[in-house]
This record gives sequence, C-alpha cells and structure tokens, in this order.
Amino acid sequence: MNSKYRLGIDAGGTFTDFVLAEQTGGSRLYKTLSTPADPTLAIRNGLALIAEDLGVALEEIIPNCDLCINGTTVGLNALIQHKGARTGLICTAGHEDSIEIRNGHKEDGYRYDAEYPPAVMLVPRNLRKGVRERVLSNGTVRTPMEEEDVRAACRAFIEEGIETVAISFVWSVLHPDHEKRAAEIVREMMPDALVTIGSELYPQVREYTRTSTAITNAYLAPILKNYVTAVDAYFRSLGARAPVRYFQSNGGLATGNVVADRSVYAINSGPASAPRAGLHVTEPFDEKNVITVDMGGTSFDITLTYEGVTNLNKNIDFLRYRIGVPMIQVETLGAGGGSIGWIDDMGLLQMGPQSAGSDPGPACYGRGGVEPTTTDVNLVLGYLNPDGLVGGRLPLDKAKAEDAIRSRIAEPLGLSLEKAAYGMFTIVNANMVNGIRRVSIERGYDPRDFVLVCAGGATGAHITAIAREMGIDRIIVPKLASGLCAFGQIISDVKYNHMATCPVRLDNEEAYERVNALFRQIEQEGREHLHKDGFADDRIRITRSLEMRYVGQVHECTVDVETFDIDAQTVERLKDAFHRRHEQLYTYSEPKNTVEVVNIESTLYGIVDKPSDARLSSGGGADSALKGTRMAIFSREGEHTRTPVYDGRKLGAGDRIEGPAIIEEVTTTIVVEPGWTAVLHEGGSYVISAKR
Repeated sequence: MNSKYRLGIDAGGTFTDFVLAEQTGGSRLYKTLSTPADPTLAIRNGLALIAEDLGVALEEIIPNCDLCINGTTVGLNALIQHKGARTGLICTAGHEDSIEIRNGHKEDGYRYDAEYPPAVMLVPRNLRKGVRERVLSNGTVRTPMEEEDVRAACRAFIEEGIETVAISFVWSVLHPDHEKRAAEIVREMMPDALVTIGSELYPQVREYTRTSTAITNAYLAPILKNYVTAVDAYFRSLGARAPVRYFQSNGGLATGNVVADRSVYAINSGPASAPRAGLHVTEPFDEKNVITVDMGGTSFDITLTYEGVTNLNKNIDFLRYRIGVPMIQVETLGAGGGSIGWIDDMGLLQMGPQSAGSDPGPACYGRGGVEPTTTDVNLVLGYLNPDGLVGGRLPLDKAKAEDAIRSRIAEPLGLSLEKAAYGMFTIVNANMVNGIRRVSIERGYDPRDFVLVCAGGATGAHITAIAREMGIDRIIVPKLASGLCAFGQIISDVKYNHMATCPVRLDNEEAYERVNALFRQIEQEGREHLHKDGFADDRIRITRSLEMRYVGQVHECTVDVETFDIDAQTVERLKDAFHRRHEQLYTYSEPKNTVEVVNIESTLYGIVDKPSDARLSSGGGADSALKGTRMAIFSREGEHTRTPVYDGRKLGAGDRIEGPAIIEEVTTTIVVEPGWTAVLHEGGSYVISAKR
C-alpha cells in the first residue's frame, strides 16, 4: 500500500490527542476536548482539525494512512463508573461466591482495614449460577457436567435481560471441554449474548483470578464491541483501506474484533504506550533507564523502564478487580490539570483526586467551573499564557482563576492569592513525587539513575519542580510531549500474549517434552493469528516467560527466557535463569532444590514499519525566539520574577535557554525553573539539566 501517513489517537479524560506522522518524516499534533458521553464525537472533531490544517478532505487523508490506531479509555471509564453491561456468571456449583471471598482478604494496602468497604460486585449474587461438574487437579473428570443446569442458568439470564455471560469452572485449564460445551449451550439459547470462556481468555491456574478476569472481560465486552463497531464503521466511511488498530494494556496493537473479544486487554490502553514512546525519545541519548510521567487533564500516569525493559503486571487488583492478563505497569494518580483544590475537615489543603475534567473544566476555561484546579494555579503563577491554550483555541480567563483560588483557598486559610497558589502547586507536585517513589524507590530502584521523560499537556509546567524534588538532574521533553502516548501508538507493534498452564517438576524427560510441546502449540496459534493479520514469518518476533517456583513454595516468580528447544541439556538454562531471578527478588536461591513450572507464556509481536523521524535545522540562538517576559512565581513566599517567554516554534537545534524561563509550544508549556538549563536537540526534544 502506497501511504503517506500514520494516525495515532489517544482518548484521555479531558483531551483527545491526535498524532499524524508523515512517512517522509515529521509529525503533526492536534488536540480536542474529549466527549465522554460519545467518545466517537471527539474523534470526528479531531479529524476535522486535521483536515482544516492540511487543507484537504478527510476522504483524501484516511485512505492514505497505512495504519489508524486508537487508544481508548472507554473500558476504563466503564469500570470506574460501574457502567458496564448486565453480566451473568456460570461457574462450578459451590463456587458462586469466590469473587466475593477474594482468596480470603482485601487487596494489598487495605488487608487489615476493617472499615474499608467491600468492592462492588460486577455480577450480583442472583446472577451467579452454579453448575454441577467437577474436574480434579490432574485434569480428570470426577463429575460430568449437568447440561440442564446450564440451560436453567440461561433461562434465568434471559428473564433478567443479561447481554453478556462469563463461564469459569474449577480446573478448566486442564480440561476445558465443560466450559466449551457450556458456551455452546449459551450461544444456542442466547444467540445475541456475548460469551467469555475463562480457560480461553486466561488459561492459567488460580481459579479466583481466572473467574474475576473472565467477569471483567464479559462486563466490558458489549461496551468495547459497540465502540469499535462505531469507530470501524466511521473510518470505513472515510475510505480507510486497513482496519483500525486499537492499543492494548499489554503495550501492543490489536484489531477491533480482538479487542471486543478480549476487552480486558483494553482497560488501560492509553498510558500503556508511554514506555515505548519514552524509549524512542531517549534513544539518541543512549538512555535505557527511563521514568515516563504523563500529566493530562484528569490523571497523572507513571511508568518505569529499566535497562530497556518495562515492567509488566499480572494477577493484580486493578480498580479493586483481580486481573490476570499482562498489563504495562502504570501507576495512576488523580493529579491532573483539572485536579480540584479543597480544604479538608482538619483545615488542611488538598489537591484532587476529584477532577473538573473537560466539562465543566477548570474555572479559567469559562465553561461554568467554579472550583480552583491545577490549571488555574499555573495560570495565576504566570506559567500559562493568559491568551489561551492549544495555540489560543482554548482561551483562559485569569480573573475567574484568581476568584476561585481566592474564595475557596486563600481567604479561608488566611493566605495571599500568590502564597495559596504556590501552596497548591507544591501539594500537587508532592502527590506526583510520591507516585514516582512508589514505582522506583519502593521497588528497589534509585530514581537518580533514571532520566525523566515528560509526557502530557500539563506536565511541562511541573517537570523541573518534580525532578528537583526527586534528585533527578536530567529531563527530556519532546515537542510532542502533550501527545506522546498517541505518538507511542504509531511506533508500536502488534502484540498478542498466549498462555498455558503447565504444572510440572523439571526433574524428568517427560516434563521437558511437555513444556517444549506446549510452547510450540501456543506459539503456532500465535503465528496463525499474526498470519491472518498480514504478517509473514520474518516479521514475527517471539519472547517467552515461565512462572516457576521451588517445590513447596506457594507463590511463583516470572522468569524471562530466550526461545530455544527444551531438552535434558537446555533445561538447565531454565533452572539457572530461575535461580538468578529468585536471588534477585529475594536475596537467596536454592540450586539443589527441585524447580517446578506452573504457567508458561509466549508473547508474539507482528513487527510494524516505523515512520521516519524528522530532524530540526540548527537554530539562530534563543534570542530570536524570545516573545517577551511575564511575571511568574517560583517560591513559596509568592514573590514575582520577571521571566523570559520563548516561542518553541522558532527555536532550532542547539538553542540554549537558561532558567528561569518559559517555553511555549502549541500544545504544552515548559517551565524551566531557576538553576536549570534547556537545550533543544535536533531530534525534537528539549534536554533540561540541573546546573551543577
């Protein structure tokens, strides 16, 4: 296909970002307000901006895109607001309450908090139907499935108007026939219902995790199906020649039908592309230890990449629901540009997690918002241009921002407007710093060994303050920072995770052959899937991991290994990798103890060609980009400092700016605090360093 463009769309809580990359090099960034009530409306509005900017019809742009990629918060929002579909569960009789028992405890952090309320159940008790059947832990059938129980469940579901069904039986991963037959009956009696089969979605041991994952998938499936159907139809109407790809929480792309069937993979799709983008922008500087921070209008997302590898989560509690499938490890806080400042019952100033979002938005948006937000603070502190955001398309009302902070914060606390604003700025920064500490220091990483990459439209105003507090002395801010996740999508590959349960001890030849055969089986399934997506074998890459433990241990650890045939000789490589990983995690290993495998996983990538990067021409010195000065506040005393303001569009490669300074890009503002220096690299990123 002879294409000119690649399009990435990242739908956030406040803004939806669009990155249009040209195959010849260079990218264009566009933003529009998100429309949570109808997410497709924001896509239409953004595409209209692109057509207007290029001066051509959309029907000439979309057919010339080799890929259109969409990262969406539709699933996430439905789960947060508990607005998923009415869901029924078919499970082994006697296990109807496993999702409430939750392995006998609340999620980590609240395990011993008696006042912490129970999670809202996605499937009410009366919609959990037990079926008489039983498979033992060796895969043999003790009790055949009573098909009439499944039919009775379907009749009850029909009466209740159920539109999606999850099926999860005990030990179904070793004998999935009961689940498959139950699914056939459901499809026969409820042809319009969507069906999630637990052993296919998450074919690994741990019944509670598998059931919870299946329920969450079923709960979101109709929402995602309706969304991708609408988006796919819209792009087809514009002449799209390739199917829309959707970004998954595992950090890869998938087609709409896959996302609809495996909707649990799309829960956190937006921020999952940030690590890939972070590694891309740090590549010219040979940096592989990267903390990427993304502050949008609603949330603050943090990801950590160590030695080029981004952490993945499996079997975790996400929004209080156990999810087994792999997800990029993202720490999310309620700290965005729309985070609301308020005074608690003890008279202490707080910021967030409540957000003004895009409707009504911060007070300065003039859309009816009256609560003081982070954006109002940055405007009052002099960081933001009073003429407006997004190149002036979103005007700001400084007087309304001042009134909101003065009436809601400053006067009740007996502070000046300036001190109150800087106090709010300090608190929201402290919240973000605490989040960075959780993904770094609390997990054994020293943040000073990392470079901090700035993403999101609101982050630039806070980035040097955050780095200063963390002791990080190098920051990279790409010109595309406010759309970095959308950019990460267009440079990502198609990615599918294929898993299997394989409970064997690595002490006999039969065990080696079983592990080897299972890897081959799931990888062949993955290859066939990618072949259907149009990828030849030379465009497919495979990585492997195993969940392993010493015999007698309760919990296992994930071990990444190379792809090779497993036999009596090479199995020692598996054991050695496990011993090293165990010692890394727990400071000891037991080489003489027997090692056993619990689960295996193969990740298959369909390699996508990447757009070319543009190079900036050399600049003529920062003075040529100086727009003027603005009074800004950089201290808790609230003192004003006359600060130079630079037009980022007029800066060139090599231009150097000493702080204090403000750099205004079209979709983001970068605050360079006193004691920091910014230099624009030819790759299109500002390298901001602390003066030594």
